[in-house]
Amino acid sequence: MAVYIYSITGKQHPLRLDGLIGVGEPPAGLRTVTAGPLCAVVSDAPEDLRPKRRDVIAHQEVQERLMADGTVLPMRFGLIAENDEAVLAALEQNAADYTDRLQALEGCSEYHLKASQDEDALLRQILRESDVARELNAEIRGGTAAPDASLRLGELVAQEVQARQEALAAGVVEALRPFARTLESSQPTGSDFLNVSFLVTEDREESFLTTELSVAHQMGDDVVFRLNGPLPPYSFV
Repeated sequence: MAVYIYSITGKQHPLRLDGLIGVGEPPAGLRTVTAGPLCAVVSDAPEDLRPKRRDVIAHQEVQERLMADGTVLPMRFGLIAENDEAVLAALEQNAADYTDRLQALEGCSEYHLKASQDEDALLRQILRESDVARELNAEIRGGTAAPDASLRLGELVAQEVQARQEALAAGVVEALRPFARTLESSQPTGSDFLNVSFLVTEDREESFLTTELSVAHQMGDDVVFRLNGPLPPYSFV
């Protein structure tokens, strides 16, 4: 039968699974597959698995319980193996890699930070600080601009936006990097200019959070920080 995989832990992990339920309807019972120094927390996989709210919550609650008691390699929602034997084989074949990752993640949580900037405020800033942009805008509004003025202004603003937001993102990362063991950046989407995950050890969490609040305050009301954590370190598995 197909097997749903939640996490991989070391054999010494307490693995308190009492009171937890797995994915599926009715909820599947949790069990472990052990190979040498490693364990995988699994359950029977439902045939029609989809990211329903109840199942996503069940998956997350397993991660949170395991993280409260020790180090885990959290699997992302939806990982399925053919059967218990396939899970056992994967643990055996990748034992060295999994053990190394468990050591690297020991005592760590993930903090995921996204940041966006008010577009109108940024445009006003560019028009205040860029003589060329301000002159082009005045010519367009006054009806005296050359035919390609709107295109030139649009290109100039786009370049300024990119340069300014890249500088902001770099500044935020530079300020927070000293308090993280490592980080993983992803391509921002929508109005965001920053999308980064930090792997933070327990003894640096307070410093990390204090610095994040300070940086957000320095950026002002036009920049919105959205920090999520502590999380299972999905981005670093």
